[in-house]
Amino acid sequence: MVHVARPLLLFLAVFLHADAETPPRFTRTPVDQTGVSGGVASFICQATGDPRPKIVWNKKGKKVSNQRFEVIEFDDGSGSVLRIQPLRTPRDEAIYECVASNNVGEISVSTRLTVLREDQIPRGFPTIDMGPQLKVVERTRTATMLCAASGNPDPEITWFKDFLPVDTSNNNGRIKQLRSGIDFSPSSLSLLFNVLSTFVMS
Repeated sequence: MVHVARPLLLFLAVFLHADAETPPRFTRTPVDQTGVSGGVASFICQATGDPRPKIVWNKKGKKVSNQRFEVIEFDDGSGSVLRIQPLRTPRDEAIYECVASNNVGEISVSTRLTVLREDQIPRGFPTIDMGPQLKVVERTRTATMLCAASGNPDPEITWFKDFLPVDTSNNNGRIKQLRSGIDFSPSSLSLLFNVLSTFVMS
């Protein structure tokens, strides 16, 4: 009887542990940004947990609600992007908060948006010298989209598709981000016609 009971208890312990709910945990948090009046800002926030956490964006403690504020959710439900366009100063300058919650718990993270007027732009602020252009390419070809930006220090360029960040590490090698631009392989050319690129620079 002893030899039978021990495996049974072990099985029950493992089964219960596997079904245990977990509180939210951030996998990607928004970063502070400085934008220009009339421009655009995109904040990214993702979280994991069981059940899957719900993501809410707040401004000054209240849920964002404005025609210029758009929340775009990731297809897998892991989070969302808060997109603000066009930026207005000083009304958009604030602390924004990403709140992730499920029935186990709630966590939050804050980020700051600074909006400059044209006459406040400092020397070395990032500028886009050449933006990507829509192309028509045969399905058997590879498409390349280019972007050139300058600033001091060198700006970081982030590619977006349908206002969501392009993940070059999770697309089976179909999209590659290169020093000279971003390549679309023949099997992913359908992406080309929906690409809307914005740039997050700080």
